[in-house]
Amino acid sequence: MSFAQSERELVKVSVTKRNQKGEDLGTIDLDPEIFGHQPNVSLLHQVVTAQLAAARAGTQSTKTRSEVSGGGAKPFRQKGTGRARQGSIRAPHYSGGGVALGPKPRKYTQKTPKKMVRLALLQALSDRAQSDAVMVVDAWSFPNIKTKDAVAVLKALELAGRVLIVVDPYDYNTVRSFANIPQVQLLDVDELNVYDILKSDVVVFTENVLPGAGGEFDGEGAMVEVVFQADESDGGEV
Repeated sequence: MSFAQSERELVKVSVTKRNQKGEDLGTIDLDPEIFGHQPNVSLLHQVVTAQLAAARAGTQSTKTRSEVSGGGAKPFRQKGTGRARQGSIRAPHYSGGGVALGPKPRKYTQKTPKKMVRLALLQALSDRAQSDAVMVVDAWSFPNIKTKDAVAVLKALELAGRVLIVVDPYDYNTVRSFANIPQVQLLDVDELNVYDILKSDVVVFTENVLPGAGGEFDGEGAMVEVVFQADESDGGEV
């Protein structure tokens, strides 16, 4: 039993199934174990913050006075000039000198428990579903790769704003037809993550990729991999 189940009962959510022409094909019940959770704003905020932090490169760097070339000789004698003593023209207060307390390469990743990530992903899906922001299409059918056909489908389905379409990565014609539409984001079901779900205005599934309808859905998506991506790229330990 999940943490959400122990606190509140799961909510039953139903959505209208449609085809590419926008015609209603009846009602489909979403799996309450996935789409029936009550969102916890604090949890979602923490996981989204961790995901965005992991996406930061952390490669910004400045040189300290010891790393700037030159400045080996004392600029003028210690006494007798009436000026403040100086040891190097590469000190931070000199033009061309080093930077005091400047940024150095660092890791921004936050280690987030897998159970927290999983629950946040389920709550994000539940939030979209309970806000009438989840749509189910029976299947995509694109004989050829045409952006014009994809735009017509969006118009028929009355999809506006940021649209997140969960696709089968092997459905090449569908992926390529939607690829050049700026407001559309395509994700494989295994790449679902909290940030992309919450920033979208509507999430579109087909029956074959709808979590809980067909194959098994572990509820982890790609979030765990994304959170630790920065560590893996620079050779750090997870």
